Amino acid sequence: MEKAVSAADANRRFSLLLRGVREGHSYVITSHGKPVARIVPADKPSAVAMNARATLLDRLEAQPVMDAGRWTRDELYDDDP
Repeated sequence: MEKAVSAADANRRFSLLLRGVREGHSYVITSHGKPVARIVPADKPSAVAMNARATLLDRLEAQPVMDAGRWTRDELYDDDP
């Protein structure tokens, strides 16, 4: 669960926030009551990133396999359209 922290409070207690992040906590930084930033552990993938990856993989798996034939090296690196 993310804890909301004002920007002023985050500025005053930044090292304490970092300690909390190392322990697995995450924080939403607010300015005038509105969220403006998120501090999360660097190695923890976000739910948005995980959902985007899963959606992409599902879409790729659903696409039919196409036989494009064999290409030469010159054809692969040809700059002319």
